[in-house]
Amino acid sequence: MTKTTARAMALVLASSLALAACASDEEGGGNGGNGGSGGDGGAAAEEIKVGLAYDTGGRGDRSFNDSAFAGMEAALEEHGGDFTELSPNSDASNRADLLTQLADDGHNPIIAVGFAYGDVIGEVAEQYPDTTFAIVDSSVAEIGADNLTGLLFAEEQGSFLAGVAAALKTTSNHIGFVGGVEVPLIEKFEAGFFAGAQAVNPDIRIDSSYLTPAGDFSGFNDPAKGQIAAQGMFDAGADIVYHAAGGSGLGVFQAAAASNKRAIGVDSDQYNTVDDPALQAVIMTSMLKRVDNAVERFIGEFADGSLEGGTDEVNDLSTDGVGLSTSGGFIDDIQDQIDEYRQQIIDGDIEVPTTR
Repeated sequence: MTKTTARAMALVLASSLALAACASDEEGGGNGGNGGSGGDGGAAAEEIKVGLAYDTGGRGDRSFNDSAFAGMEAALEEHGGDFTELSPNSDASNRADLLTQLADDGHNPIIAVGFAYGDVIGEVAEQYPDTTFAIVDSSVAEIGADNLTGLLFAEEQGSFLAGVAAALKTTSNHIGFVGGVEVPLIEKFEAGFFAGAQAVNPDIRIDSSYLTPAGDFSGFNDPAKGQIAAQGMFDAGADIVYHAAGGSGLGVFQAAAASNKRAIGVDSDQYNTVDDPALQAVIMTSMLKRVDNAVERFIGEFADGSLEGGTDEVNDLSTDGVGLSTSGGFIDDIQDQIDEYRQQIIDGDIEVPTTR
């Protein structure tokens, strides 16, 4: 597939509102795919033109946003088509404008990456009933749009396994959790992590810290804050820190390397996404949240006309929608124990909490 990329474009809305967004258009080769029309995912004889609206930080976060891009890229590789990607401005106040821009430009489907779009996507979807939308980490039941699909994940289940791994590998009986923003979604990561660690050792000490309060999404893109939070935990005696902080996780890895301790990544296999070997060496495992698989499947369903709008698609351990990475071999010695807990969750013998 031949691709031409134009980065850092200045986008201007019809309302003359300037968007401080980073845009990229890519041309897909081949004969193209079948585009969807409306909330029922019916196929139309036209090339797919995906619109991808990122969460804070945009592509290059080596985590959540990059995973969404990888899934879209894989889908277009199979089905053909083009895409445009947009990122929010510095205070993320233009999320609705990004979705509107993509819809006005004829993109279909449009994928909003992140729960923060939940406050605006319902109204935009209503204004464009012939366009198919998806949102990562928000439920259609809470938004109510027939042309919208919710791409959800059992983050607490994958985080439970991360807690198991941390409790089995710690030598200080002291671990930590760094969340990007204190919102219910990230609290699911925290709750699962605590539950998994305490299932192995009820007496384990677990520190927890959030970088920013609800409403301030900068906590997902502030490595300096991530480093300070994690460093405080390492200085207090923790030897493994798990982050669910997006781009801020880089700071957690830097603190782990400086302290000669370990960290657990999130969303993508972050052992394979960091460039610095010193950081790679401290990433014990990552809690995989397969946004790539969910996005790829959604676009595939859109392309073949099998998509049912107005529903949620839940990705959990039973569908390999979440899990733990094994790159680096750091958890190979405890894999059998991790697998036992995983199966107990799948079988329903363990019900993982979503709140502490």
